Amino acid sequence: MFDKAIKNPVTQAVLERQTIREYLPQMLTDEQMDTVMAAAMMAPSGRNSQPCHVRFIKNADMLKEMQIDFKNIVGWETPVHTYWYKNPFYHNAPVFAVIFAEGNSQMDAGIMVENICIAAKGIDLGTCIVASVGALFEDKTQGAKWRKAIDIPEDYKFMIGVAIGVPDETPEQKPRDESHYKVIE
Repeated sequence: MFDKAIKNPVTQAVLERQTIREYLPQMLTDEQMDTVMAAAMMAPSGRNSQPCHVRFIKNADMLKEMQIDFKNIVGWETPVHTYWYKNPFYHNAPVFAVIFAEGNSQMDAGIMVENICIAAKGIDLGTCIVASVGALFEDKTQGAKWRKAIDIPEDYKFMIGVAIGVPDETPEQKPRDESHYKVIE
């Protein structure tokens, strides 16, 4: 359908990005971290209000403890991301970013997470966008604990999370319904 699409490194990253749920146990380099953080910071927002606050969690022990608290809230046998020991909410990625915002800023958070994902793909990293972990940050007891641990004010809303790391899988491109895209002339 899009055989005339212009190909360049940016459009290639957009067209080739896939959800990655398996990662190598390899921490991101300082340059890779700077790249995804810069992409997050440069995400546009309505009237440049910059309502989103993002934390890039690299602490493996913290992520494991968050997973335990998360499963205590949603249930240990829930189908959320299979079983906790097999595939936690952060998919064993070495970095998990969480985005919070003042007020209702879902669109701004969506733009920011897409910037992160495309920048990551452009430097051969994989990403998985995760919403379910919001149950942890919205829980009255555990949410306050984790917001304090990552320096997020209590009144900020959890928007979205994203696992980031070196892919350990190459999933096939999922089909798209071309009938959803039309040009009106």
